[in-house]
Amino acid sequence: MAKKKRKQRGDTMQDVTQKPLTNEAQEAVETMEAAVETAMDADEAHEQAREEMAQDTAAAEAAEALAAAIAKQEEYLTMAQRVQADFENFRRRNQNVRKEAFDDGARAFATTLLPVIDNLERAIAAAGESAGEGDSLKSGVEMVLRQMCEAFEKRGITPISRKGERFDPNLENAVMQGAPEDGEPGTVCEVLLKGYQMEGVVLRHAMVKVVPE
Repeated sequence: MAKKKRKQRGDTMQDVTQKPLTNEAQEAVETMEAAVETAMDADEAHEQAREEMAQDTAAAEAAEALAAAIAKQEEYLTMAQRVQADFENFRRRNQNVRKEAFDDGARAFATTLLPVIDNLERAIAAAGESAGEGDSLKSGVEMVLRQMCEAFEKRGITPISRKGERFDPNLENAVMQGAPEDGEPGTVCEVLLKGYQMEGVVLRHAMVKVVPE
């Protein structure tokens, strides 16, 4: 557009200079042409500067929008990571709670079966040797007791019977005191009632007689 205007002005100056001019007129025309040329150059420079300014503004706006988008992306990523971590913690806690609840239920149920095992052992002891090896009733009771003990072992339930070992209040209750000749001082000389523990947790303390120290 600027070049077209410059051409039109140049054509006008050529029309004017086609007539013979004096030196002063010629100088005036040349001065005018120079002024017009300068003005046209100034217009072009102004237009170019305005276009460059517009481009710089657009580039700055694009850079600002990009920076805002990146910041928002990082914010969403941090939020997603936090939510994922919270969910993993919740899942882990939930698994622990379920396992603890299951173990508590298993321990409670096993505890209810301990008197049954005690009575089976008492029945076998009461039958004694008088029943003989061919007594089917005694054999049946022994088989039931053996099966229950095997089932307990599969669940990690083991008896606490530590005769001859040093008394441990975490595993045993001293309900009677033995004589010095029954063993080393502070040791268990007789187990009156076996205790049981499940995976390190005591279900029932053993009742024992302890040699005095």
